[in-house]
Amino acid sequence: MGITEQPDAHADVNSYVIGIDYGTLSGRAVVVRVSDGVELGSAVLDYPHAVMDTTLAATGAALPPEWALQVPQDYVDVLKSAVPAAVANAGIDPARVIGVGTDFTACTMVPVLADGTPLNELPEYADRPHAYVKLWKHHAAQRQADRINELAAERGESWLPRYGGLISSEWEFAKGLQLLEEDPELYDRMDHWVEAADWIVWQLTGQYVRNACTAGYKGILQDDAYPGEDFLAALNPGFTRFATDKVAHEIGQLGASAGTLSAEAAAWTGLPEGIAVAVGNVDAHVTGPAAQAVLPGQMVAIMGTSTCHVMNSDHLAEVPGMCGVVDGGIVSGLYGYEAGQSGVGDIFAWYVNNQVPARYFTEAAAAGLSVHQYLTELIKDQPVGGHGLIALDWHSGNRSVLVDHELSGLVLGMTLTTRTEEIYRALLESTAFGTRTIVETFNSSGVPVTEFIVAGGLLKNAFLMQTYSDILRLPISTIASEQGPALGSAIHAAVAAGAYPDVRAAGQAMGKLNKNVYTPNEESAAAYDKLFAEYSLLHDYFGRGTNDVMHRLKALKRDAGASLETSAVSA
Repeated sequence: MGITEQPDAHADVNSYVIGIDYGTLSGRAVVVRVSDGVELGSAVLDYPHAVMDTTLAATGAALPPEWALQVPQDYVDVLKSAVPAAVANAGIDPARVIGVGTDFTACTMVPVLADGTPLNELPEYADRPHAYVKLWKHHAAQRQADRINELAAERGESWLPRYGGLISSEWEFAKGLQLLEEDPELYDRMDHWVEAADWIVWQLTGQYVRNACTAGYKGILQDDAYPGEDFLAALNPGFTRFATDKVAHEIGQLGASAGTLSAEAAAWTGLPEGIAVAVGNVDAHVTGPAAQAVLPGQMVAIMGTSTCHVMNSDHLAEVPGMCGVVDGGIVSGLYGYEAGQSGVGDIFAWYVNNQVPARYFTEAAAAGLSVHQYLTELIKDQPVGGHGLIALDWHSGNRSVLVDHELSGLVLGMTLTTRTEEIYRALLESTAFGTRTIVETFNSSGVPVTEFIVAGGLLKNAFLMQTYSDILRLPISTIASEQGPALGSAIHAAVAAGAYPDVRAAGQAMGKLNKNVYTPNEESAAAYDKLFAEYSLLHDYFGRGTNDVMHRLKALKRDAGASLETSAVSA
């Protein structure tokens, strides 16, 4: 879809755009001035149903291990709540808003009817887990992903190297195959298998347009083609026409307009009917322009519950274990690479919520700090290696470079004198070691990382950022915005509205960056080199087949869960 050119629109200091960032637990709307990217107001809504990973809210029924579901109505509630609240907070005239842009976690999938109605909203399917949104961190399709990978490697499918040689259980085809094989009735009832990034734009405009980003990175769309019907049939005869019947649809390019705000969505949001709505996008990928980081070699790490690493390059290369490389996947004219870590902030939160003694909470409150801040303060001055620990950051599996969600977390070296805060520091360090593994894989594959830029909530932890700088041996720049994805979505909205000719120009005018905020400390970096060598040994020992104990433990857990479920049904 074309972009209406308005060459002078960016000079209007009274024009605004709305960026809406759909995260794992909440949706946030930010009002941004088109001329310079100043953020004037924001509001957030925590999803009423949060993440369903243990029980299905509608029935209270237990969910199997590795499931993660959401309720699509929660996403619409963000439009009804956060958007008008952000406009009110900004104190602007909503009539001056010229566009809306959105970003979403990915790969997050919604099974819908032809008109976009999610299957879980049909009364007869409200008790069926497969009728709900499968969140990005739904990893229960690992067995299907394994079969996809094995068959693709056996057949020499040309698209497989574009994804580092492995397709993730998080992505469209693995989750779709799981749906077919575990609930074929729902699979047949579903007309479209839709990325949530595109579903929310559909709700805003009344038009379904697939975005080029998720289609390429998560939907195996390479060189304008999906995996062929013969390949899909070999996986399961019922899967033969999955790409054609359930996935394929019109593709919208990033920064283009997917349509205009419908009357219904205008009533929800309080925004003018008919303004531009940008083609959907992924939270990580919109953040590059927001951080003024779209040149080759500039790796942007969006660090929150998980971390996504995105980077542009002027050439195509095969990088083992990457989430994908897509022509124009971040900005037009360059190849966009993506890698990631499935658990980062989630690991720290799990540790605090489940492993930290109560006295730490009392002491943190007395000090006026969060428990995370308090643990950091307790341990930040310990010499590197002083805790005698090494950890593997696989509590939510490994996205890059192993692409294996059957892996699990590990802390090695604990003794009866190991303190709570020491384990916390080892977990912080483990995520930095995981990032270094990704960076070194890029470097060794001929796609050098020359700059490292951080966005996301974890950049607030200065100790963590310095640790990353020391372990990576790279300066770290930070986005000068607390709402990087929302700002990035606003930048895309400005382009879709015609205020700028392209995303690069809009990012240069509206993006924000603090250069080289952290630089490596040579003494610490040298000490971390030794720890990283130990991390790498463990990484390959448990992650590359020498010892598959983590896989066996996951299988035992599933078998035990199945036995318990069978016993309950019998009772």
